[in-house]
Amino acid sequence: MSFGDEFLDNLLPPQEEEGKLRVRVLPGEEPGSASFQIDDEDHTLGNALRYMIMKNPHVEFCGYSIPHPSESVMNIRIQIYPEYEEETRPVDALMKGLDDLRDLCDVVEEKFVAARDSFNEEQGV
Repeated sequence: MSFGDEFLDNLLPPQEEEGKLRVRVLPGEEPGSASFQIDDEDHTLGNALRYMIMKNPHVEFCGYSIPHPSESVMNIRIQIYPEYEEETRPVDALMKGLDDLRDLCDVVEEKFVAARDSFNEEQGV
């Protein structure tokens, strides 16, 4: 059992039609580094998530790839600085990046809706 199994069991619900998780740990994980595969995602999530994960001061490296355009999967690799391996796992950095990205999207949505509503009021719509 890998360190991320219990995390991944609860991360995303199984897809109803296939009964599989959207996120899984790829083989080759080590303390301080791991690769994850996320189904049905592309550069839109990959670049934004990589940026958010790299803002974590415990993360030494984060990169993503789309293995092939005909496959709808994204791979993301996370490495933690050796001095932080005891307190931060790659799966923790992934979760923090996802949470931070969701929070950022919520703020953008709130500001957009407020600006739209203000504009509509000014226009009398």
